[in-house]
Amino acid sequence: MRLRHADGSTVHLGYCTNVHPAEDTAGILAQLDTYALPVREALGADLLGLGLWLAAPVAAELAADPAARRRLRAELTHRGLEVVTLNGFPYAAFQAPVVKGAVYHPDWTTGQRLRYTLDLARILADLLPDDAARGSVSTLPLAWRHPWDAAHAEASRRRLDALTTGLAEVERDTGRVVRVGFEPEPGCVVESSGQAAALLTDLDPDRLGICLDLAHLACAWEEPVAALARLRAAGLPVVKVQVSAALESADPVADAEALGRWVEPRFLHQTRTAGCAHAADPADPAYAADDLDEALAARLPGAWRVHYHVPLHAPPEPPLTSTLPVLRAALAALLAGPTAGCDHLDVETYTWGVLPAARRPRTDAELAVGIAAELAFARDELVTLGLTPAGRAVPTTLGVPR
Repeated sequence: MRLRHADGSTVHLGYCTNVHPAEDTAGILAQLDTYALPVREALGADLLGLGLWLAAPVAAELAADPAARRRLRAELTHRGLEVVTLNGFPYAAFQAPVVKGAVYHPDWTTGQRLRYTLDLARILADLLPDDAARGSVSTLPLAWRHPWDAAHAEASRRRLDALTTGLAEVERDTGRVVRVGFEPEPGCVVESSGQAAALLTDLDPDRLGICLDLAHLACAWEEPVAALARLRAAGLPVVKVQVSAALESADPVADAEALGRWVEPRFLHQTRTAGCAHAADPADPAYAADDLDEALAARLPGAWRVHYHVPLHAPPEPPLTSTLPVLRAALAALLAGPTAGCDHLDVETYTWGVLPAARRPRTDAELAVGIAAELAFARDELVTLGLTPAGRAVPTTLGVPR
């Protein structure tokens, strides 16, 4: 969906397809028909944005085949879909039975990560709508925090220099600008805005910046206005926003049984207490655990925020809550004026398939309805901030799968 500021500038809102498992071209086209097209139709929208996820093997194939890219764009256009951003964080097998720490490999010390990201940039340059100002690709925040030393830092810096050169070549060859945003995440080398400001310095701001995931921001217990000011002072533009909310418990000792229902084997659910915001190391075991079951075993003191993306429109049953207040504060701070560097917004709830059983969609149709309801929720939040939908009106209320 597209929305507009009063000055006419465009904000692109879509949903990230890393919630779907397809990893080849045929599967991607099938998921467009199974999910994306019904989502667009449920919303009554002329155009639906996708934050497309392409696994590394299919990305390599598309990057090497201009005709295949043209066919993919035609298939998207035929369905009323558009792509201005790609999710380049998971490399492959993101919906495997067990993902956990594998999602951080290969990291930015490797040539594989560089090649994959440049493949995505070249693909996106050909998928971009003609009137899009730019494209964006999100990626991991360098690496998981260990092992990490000066040699790793130097290796990653060489890859980032090569990334800047490669993005300039894409622009020269295609005339389209594609920027890459590093996505701070709990447990990684770059977890907070402070670490981003310290470690992602001297990057080319015309090509590299930050992908701000609002669930991750909340898990770091960061105040959005201060975090954004810190990034601006460091010369790090926000090139993409992932509109997401995390799981929260005000009293995890009392809520232990309820929290236990959210423990699952596929993804890491890094857990943080408020003390991490002021710690020299936000992953200090006194304030942090790398997964929800570890946090429950450690009985971390104080309120918890858990890296578990929950559906925006359907917060957890009490006593648990979500970090929607952080999401709202961040959107208000980001969109108070013309968007400039943050006109790509992606709803990224990739956890539908691992929600507690009572909340999990039972069919493809229920998942499509849930995604549409999230997008309607996000759209309505943006409208309260003064944006207006472009194209046909979108229904305010949609069914919610239970």
